[in-house]
Amino acid sequence: MTIANVSLPQMQGALSATQDQIALVITFNIVATAVATPMTGWLTARFGQRRVLLTCVAAFTVATLMCGFSGSLEMLVFFRVLQGLCGAPLAPLSQSIVLASYPQHKHGTATSIFGMGVVLGPLIAPTIGGYLSEEYSWRWVFFMIVPIGMMSLLGCWAFVADGVRAARIRLDWTGFIALSVAVASFQLLLDRGERNSWLESPEIVLEICAAALCFYIFLVHTFTAEKPFLNPRLFLDRNFVIGMSLTLVFGLLNFTPMTLLPGLLQNLRGYPDSIIGLLLGARGAGTLLGFTILFFGNKYDPRIWLVSGFALQGLAGWMMAQFDINLTTWDVASAGFLQGLGTGFLWVPLTLVTFNTLSRELFPEGSSIFHLTRNIGSSVHISISVALVLHSAKINYSHLSEAVTPYAKAWQIPSVAGGWSMGSIQSLAHVSSEVQRQGLMIGYINAFYFYTLTALAALPLIMLVRMKKAPAKNPTKRVLRPVKTVQTR
Repeated sequence: MTIANVSLPQMQGALSATQDQIALVITFNIVATAVATPMTGWLTARFGQRRVLLTCVAAFTVATLMCGFSGSLEMLVFFRVLQGLCGAPLAPLSQSIVLASYPQHKHGTATSIFGMGVVLGPLIAPTIGGYLSEEYSWRWVFFMIVPIGMMSLLGCWAFVADGVRAARIRLDWTGFIALSVAVASFQLLLDRGERNSWLESPEIVLEICAAALCFYIFLVHTFTAEKPFLNPRLFLDRNFVIGMSLTLVFGLLNFTPMTLLPGLLQNLRGYPDSIIGLLLGARGAGTLLGFTILFFGNKYDPRIWLVSGFALQGLAGWMMAQFDINLTTWDVASAGFLQGLGTGFLWVPLTLVTFNTLSRELFPEGSSIFHLTRNIGSSVHISISVALVLHSAKINYSHLSEAVTPYAKAWQIPSVAGGWSMGSIQSLAHVSSEVQRQGLMIGYINAFYFYTLTALAALPLIMLVRMKKAPAKNPTKRVLRPVKTVQTR
């Protein structure tokens, strides 16, 4: 999920893509993961968890290898979609196995240990991926995953047992296809809207209609079908609904900085891939620290950690919104570390809050929706943020260029004009490039302000969470004394 981010600028140049086009490498992978995630319950019941894990890990590894061999943007996006489809069941199925294997009072500890493995990827991948892409090429960020996939396949084959499979289970194809088309159409219009001038394009209008119609069909079918694709009983649980809302916000915040920062650092500051990888790795270090703190602090109310996590995310967004064209490595690393620390504080409490009052038999379906919501949030926020950057850059370029005229008084002041001049076409090209650079920087700043507001919007929702009290470990036993009977004549 994170290793491709560090090489986005290099992919953009190698595949002759624009900034919004290269973002498809990230967003389409996340959308494919989101669409296929709810199928986890049906696949597990139909084929068994062992067979599903072995097949998905093997197919994911092959798709990753083909991503490295891709020769065009279309081919790369196709295999990234295939990668997302194959990898979708891995996270919810793994989490479901963990939650089902431990009693409720140990869910916090078990989820913390599980989360340690989750955060090692974002910690290692950008650092090693940045080094490999700089020394060799962007293709090696995919090649390096292949041996890890083979090791995972061996581990699943050796240790994962096959669970109990349902006898006659049927997949609700109507609900699945309607949801898939709705999510894909919505994501496509967000990715291509800015390039096609939004509602001025017939393609965007068609995608809006397709998304609205399919989502309407999905909702109606869900509440009227006998066995729908997603069980509506899940949404009768108060904590589950609030947890899904918080998970959506968590997804909105999760990968946006990791998608925006590589382009900012390389295109505007000229940072090499290895340094970008190290800076993105600071987020993983913060996440690891957050999980470590939570491992010892999971006995406290999870709402405290939720407030702390979203507040840290908002603070990190505010720090990134204060960036300027002369930002330093410390600025990026400190903001990334705080954002990662907030992420580490959020993962376990979100799981506990969402599943605290949910029936155990609904855990597999609930886990699928949990990851579906998180992934859709990530892809949507990335697309909106990229569109905001590009749209703001156009507007600010037009505003800033209005002041670049031969009659501007700034040109008459040597200390202000510096080495800039308007004496030749080459000088004008340099001035235009700098104006475009400054306008793009303002676009990034606007996207980071949007990120900050998104994080703060989650805080009021936390007040609605109600936690179920855990049963006492050693309940007091009542001693029943024998009743003396009096014999009467």
